[in-house]
Amino acid sequence: MPVLILPLFTFEPEAFLPFLIFAIPIIAITGGLVIGIIKTMGQQRLVELAQRERIAAIERGIDPAKLPPVALPADTGGGPFLYANYRDYALKRTHGLMIGGIVTLFTGIGLSLMIWFVNSDHEGWPVGLIPVAVGIALLLSASLTRPRPEDSAPPMQAPRP
Repeated sequence: MPVLILPLFTFEPEAFLPFLIFAIPIIAITGGLVIGIIKTMGQQRLVELAQRERIAAIERGIDPAKLPPVALPADTGGGPFLYANYRDYALKRTHGLMIGGIVTLFTGIGLSLMIWFVNSDHEGWPVGLIPVAVGIALLLSASLTRPRPEDSAPPMQAPRP
């Protein structure tokens, strides 16, 4: 028997589960987008405040050559120009590839084992080989892009417009 909420709309308990199944991913995606927007706005505000502080110091007569460079957020993943030198950039990139490779590799191993033990015919376990191969490829690329001791380059400068 439907529950009457408003005179025009009825609410049936059987219709709630499909609504809930689709509502959870929509809320998660929307939340992720909102968090990303808030983080970007916060980083932009920090850069803006640092630039205003630098302009105020220049207006007071401080030599711009004596001022430190404007600190840019290094965790944005926006390329090598946000880091102090190439080695820091390459090290962060290598760490990201290594973490992604390890997580993907063991996800594939876990998926293969789960399918092996759940399925009585032991079929379908090769599906887990796809993430295993991706994980191995990420680990290989991390080892290839790892900074070497001779990779110490002078500080990088952002391109001038």
